[in-house]
Amino acid sequence: MAAYWCELALVDGAALPGVRLEVGTDGRLQAVTPRSEPRPGDVRLGTVLPGLANAHSHAFHRALRGRTHDAGGDFWQWREAMYQVAAGLDPKRYFLLARAVFAEMLASGFTAVGEFHYLHHRPGGSRYPAEHAMELALAAAAREVGIRLVLLDTLYLDGGIGMPLTPAQRAFGDGSAAAWLARWHSLREALGRAATADDGDGDGSQTDRQADSQADARSGTQASTDTRVTLGAAIHSVRAVSPTAIREALAGLPDAVPLHIHLSEQPQENADCRAAYGRTPTEVLAGIGALAPRLSVVHATHLTDEDVALIGTSEASVVMCPTTEADLGDGIGPALALQRAGARIALGSDQNAVIDPLLEMRGLEAGERLVSGRRGRFTPAELLVAASDHGYAALGLGRQRLIPGDLCDLVEVASDSIRTAGSLPEQLPLTATAADVRRVIVGGRVVADSGVLVGGAGGPDGRASGTLRPEILLRDALAALDGTAALASGERP
Repeated sequence: MAAYWCELALVDGAALPGVRLEVGTDGRLQAVTPRSEPRPGDVRLGTVLPGLANAHSHAFHRALRGRTHDAGGDFWQWREAMYQVAAGLDPKRYFLLARAVFAEMLASGFTAVGEFHYLHHRPGGSRYPAEHAMELALAAAAREVGIRLVLLDTLYLDGGIGMPLTPAQRAFGDGSAAAWLARWHSLREALGRAATADDGDGDGSQTDRQADSQADARSGTQASTDTRVTLGAAIHSVRAVSPTAIREALAGLPDAVPLHIHLSEQPQENADCRAAYGRTPTEVLAGIGALAPRLSVVHATHLTDEDVALIGTSEASVVMCPTTEADLGDGIGPALALQRAGARIALGSDQNAVIDPLLEMRGLEAGERLVSGRRGRFTPAELLVAASDHGYAALGLGRQRLIPGDLCDLVEVASDSIRTAGSLPEQLPLTATAADVRRVIVGGRVVADSGVLVGGAGGPDGRASGTLRPEILLRDALAALDGTAALASGERP
C-alpha cells in the first residue's frame, strides 16, 4: 500500500484541505480522508485534481503539428496531408511515434487515453506478417510510458456513403463487418497474452480483467483489479460504415465494451447522409438502436435540435475536442444544449495539434461564450467533471472522482505559477495549463514529474537520470518518419 497527502484536492469539484489518499495494491483508492495530517512515509503533493482522460485521440496526427497551418483550406484538405503521414507508418515507426505522443500526454496531465485507431494494415490493405502488429505497437508504447490506454479499434469500410475505399484508405479497412469482428476478437486475445507476458502487469489475464472492469463500470461498481491497456471499439462514422454493417458490428460486440463513433463533424457528412438515407447521422444511429449509454459520439458539431434531443435521451456521451475543432475550422458544437438534454460531455485532443487537458476544458467554455455572448456557461466544476469522471466513463474505466474504489489516477497542478497565482482553487481549470502540471500518478504510482517521465524503459537517448523525456522521444520519432517520407520521394533524409 502507498499513501499520498494532498495539501489541497478537488474532490467532486470542491477544494478540500489536507486530503490523505490511501492506495491498495490494485492501484485503487482505499480511503480518502480530508482535513487530515500527513503521516511518516506519505508522499506529499500540492494541489491535486482527479486523473484526466483524453477520450479521443489519433496519435499519428501529431506528426502534422506545425506543418499544415500555412496553406489555408479546410478539413478535407488537411485530411490529404494526414493520409500521407499514415502511409509512412509501419509498426516500428508507429511505436516510436505513439510512445512519444503518449509521453507528451502523460507529462501534460492526461492519465488515460482513448486511441481511436484505424491504421490496421499495410498501405494498399495487405496484412502485416505479424498479426495485430500496429495494435500491439500502440499497446507496447502505452505500457512503456505508463499511461492508461483504451484501444478503440475502429471499423472502417467505405470511402464515403456507397463508395469504395480510396487507395489512401485501404490500410484502414477489413473488407466487411464480419472480418473486422473476427480481427477484433482475435486482438482481444492477443492483448491478453501481451498483458500476461508483460513484466509490469503480468499477474493475470488482461482479457478477464478487462471484462470484469467493463462489466463493473456498466453496473456502476468498481472492478477489483487495475488494467493499464484495455480494448474498446469504434465505428469510424456513418459515412464510412453503412447502417447494415453497423448493425452487424453491434450484434457481434460484447455489451459492456465502450463504443465510439465520429458524428456530424462536417456539414458535408450530414448532406451526404440525408441524400442517401433521408435522415441525419444521429437519426440513422437512433433508427438502428445504436444510441445508448455505452456509446460516445465524437465532435457532434453540426446537429439539429432533434439530434440533440435524441442523443440526450439516450444518455450517450459526447466527446468534444475544442482545440481540434478550432484548428480545423470545424465549428462549435452545442455542448451545453447536449448536457442539458441529458448527455455526458467528455473531452479529447483528437489530432493532437494541442496536447493540454486544461486548454481543452477552457476551450469547451470558450466556445459556449463565443456562441452565446455570455460568461460562465459551464462551471469550473463541470469542466473538471467533463475532463475526468465523464472521460473515464466514456472509456469504460468507471468513476473518477477521488472517491474510495476509484482508480488512483491523480494530477498535481502548481497553484502558484505565473498563470495560476491568485486563482481560487476551484477555478484552476480556467487558469492553469499543461505547463503547470507537476507530478502525475497512474494506478498509485508517480509516472511523470515536472515534464519528464519517471521509471520508464526507453532507449539510451530517451533516458535522463531514470526518466524519459517526451521532447527527445518526439524528436527521434519525427526524424524517423521524416526520413521515410524523404526516401519515398527520392530526397535525402
